[in-house]
Amino acid sequence: MKTFKHIISLVLMMVALSTPSAATTRLIVRDGLGLLHLKSSCLLLGCTVQWGLGDPNNQVFLVTTNLLNPLSLLKSLSLNLGIVDIELDQTMKVQSATASNIPSALYDQTPMSYYGSTVWHGYVNQPAAQLIQLAKTQSAYGVTGAGIVAIIDTGVDPSHPALKPVLLTGYDFMHNKGGADEKGDVTQSSAAVLDGAQPAYVNQSTAAVLDQSSAAVLDGGNYSAFGHGTMVAGVVHLVAPNAKILPLKAFGVDGSGYASDVMRALYYAQKNGASVVNMSFSFASSSQELSNAVKSVASKGVVLVASAGNDGKAVLVYPAAYPDVMGVASTDNSDNRSSFSNYGSNLVWMAAPGEGVVTMYPYGTYAACWGTSFSAPMVAGTAALLVQVSNSVKESSASSSLAQADWISAELNHGRLNTYTAVAAWRAALGIR
Repeated sequence: MKTFKHIISLVLMMVALSTPSAATTRLIVRDGLGLLHLKSSCLLLGCTVQWGLGDPNNQVFLVTTNLLNPLSLLKSLSLNLGIVDIELDQTMKVQSATASNIPSALYDQTPMSYYGSTVWHGYVNQPAAQLIQLAKTQSAYGVTGAGIVAIIDTGVDPSHPALKPVLLTGYDFMHNKGGADEKGDVTQSSAAVLDGAQPAYVNQSTAAVLDQSSAAVLDGGNYSAFGHGTMVAGVVHLVAPNAKILPLKAFGVDGSGYASDVMRALYYAQKNGASVVNMSFSFASSSQELSNAVKSVASKGVVLVASAGNDGKAVLVYPAAYPDVMGVASTDNSDNRSSFSNYGSNLVWMAAPGEGVVTMYPYGTYAACWGTSFSAPMVAGTAALLVQVSNSVKESSASSSLAQADWISAELNHGRLNTYTAVAAWRAALGIR
């Protein structure tokens, strides 16, 4: 049941966010009596039920209103029989950090075969892969990943030749349609982006191999997160090249998205067979219904991984701070905490390299990126290695195995990811020699 204090807090939030114009207000509402009851209530009160958010009991919905002052709606709806919880549909951002020098690995463009696809040599042999002992793990234990890794992000480029063999269709929650192509929101034609191209900074956290005109178009606020999902997918593929990737588009090319779409993506991932979910985004305030979604999905055995954020502070951000999620911080290639990375054992489960990580980028090219966004998928990819050892792995067993990391400092909790010790620990737990 809601408390009077909780309702007052919601009212104050609405006062702070209301504007003189009749802007659309988005609410996440849990109605214990179901959809028909909520629709009837909205018909009387001046709101619209848009769609359900996918929870197992079909009780959570996105509700919108264009009332000039939504306070009366909020108060009336809060007191309505059956309404269990109401919260604002928060916006959040995918992660970004400030890039430094372009790594030499991005210039190493010699093609090589990598588990069924052709990739750049610098992608496979970059320092980050060496630090986490990836080649040793693949060779010693014959693990290349299994199961489905869902990536809740800006979408993925489905035409990238190195990702094509493992990429599933996915879903676009921003436009409510199948597929998750992040290029669909970009007007620039980049058919020849590799024609004489060199690495160039496309935003503060990414250097991509593009021609100068394409790089210039993407270097702006409207496209500040373009490529983010493809880059995250590329990191997962580096660590677990035979795991399937399920792209779930919940963020736009500017990096913004709604909590309600993330919730829908989480439930979708679980219902569509995901073993692991990567969430390279964060927001400052906890959401009751997002917390409920995380608990529900984790209870079904799905391993959840999230970036710890790039504020450089000991602060809590979500979903990384939820108990059922492994929050991942960033380290540099000398095993120091990245200056931009958040830290603290109440947020961070472990760390992974996150500076100058070479990965895939839309239009069939590659990029170097900085941020905890690219540390998290290293852990998610390693979880897919554990799935290959035994698909009985769950959040608890995965987190325990991954915790066998290379210790750095207490602020990074269990330390920097080591794929070899993680797989060894899971094999030992199963009694495999």
